[in-house]
Amino acid sequence: MFKIDIHTHIIPADIPDWRGAFGYGGFITLDHYKPCCATMVRDDGKRFRDIEANCWDPAMRIGEMDQTDVDVQVLSTVPVMFSYWAKAEDGLQVSRFLNDHLAEIVSEFPLRFVGLGTLPMQDTALSIKELERCKQIGLLGVQIGTNVNQRNLGDPSFFELFAACNEMEMAVFVHPWEMMGEADMQKYWLPWLVGMPAETSRAICSLIFSGTLEKLPGLKICFAHGGGSFPATLGRIRHGFDVRPDLVAVDNPNDPAKYVDRVFFDSLVHDEAMLRHLLNIAGPGRVALGSDYPFPLGESKPGSMIESMGFDKETEEQLLNGTALKWLGIDGSRFGL
Repeated sequence: MFKIDIHTHIIPADIPDWRGAFGYGGFITLDHYKPCCATMVRDDGKRFRDIEANCWDPAMRIGEMDQTDVDVQVLSTVPVMFSYWAKAEDGLQVSRFLNDHLAEIVSEFPLRFVGLGTLPMQDTALSIKELERCKQIGLLGVQIGTNVNQRNLGDPSFFELFAACNEMEMAVFVHPWEMMGEADMQKYWLPWLVGMPAETSRAICSLIFSGTLEKLPGLKICFAHGGGSFPATLGRIRHGFDVRPDLVAVDNPNDPAKYVDRVFFDSLVHDEAMLRHLLNIAGPGRVALGSDYPFPLGESKPGSMIESMGFDKETEEQLLNGTALKWLGIDGSRFGL
């Protein structure tokens, strides 16, 4: 069955010397220390992570896609590249570089890749400007972080950007980054195991409680990692809304559950029971295959858990490609469906 993987990351093979260009550091560079391998390094010399050529080489990606029966990948940058902490104009320059790279790959392989741009979220006006350019160069949406320098996505300063995404019918993919409490839980990889799921729930709740999703019912917004801890704690969230409306329902009087079928989720939950729970509350029309390729916390063979769970053909097709097409706003005929 045709597979569209909505959660995959890519990075250019060569990254400019942003420290030299901007006069300050903190940016990521690549140390290609041997063939087909590189270390992502902050320009102060601190190692971030090791990656392989499948993180930058589209030909290698296509080979691995063929091996795992993935027909289309939706590409987005590695979240460490967001650079929301940088000066806004510099963040725009980084975003433009990354987005041009994505657009080139999509243009070269239009039947295998779809692109989501990145934005200088530290400045809403510049973000809208780059969003418009993303659409012009053929990207179908954007990937953003779960917070911007610890400002929640429901902050009024971001509303105009979400309204622009809605108006331009650009898909939004929300990926956790700069996890709250990260500095206090470095051991055991807890920022990735605990912080990321909490971050995604933080973003969803903020967009619900602020009224952003109420005001923009057509916004095509999707959350990584199956919505993080949000689906598992929706009962607690609703209970808090009911018993302390003076604290929770101050900007939006509607039950949080109202919005579950207005947003999208990827399928990356690593657990059959959790995926069934997500489907029970959101429905297959709101869940799309996502693998987090090519990183180790992802699903090594995208869609294998979905295919093993005994869904009927219609549900399986929805999860593997139909929901992705709906979220991206494209017709399956683009891929011969």
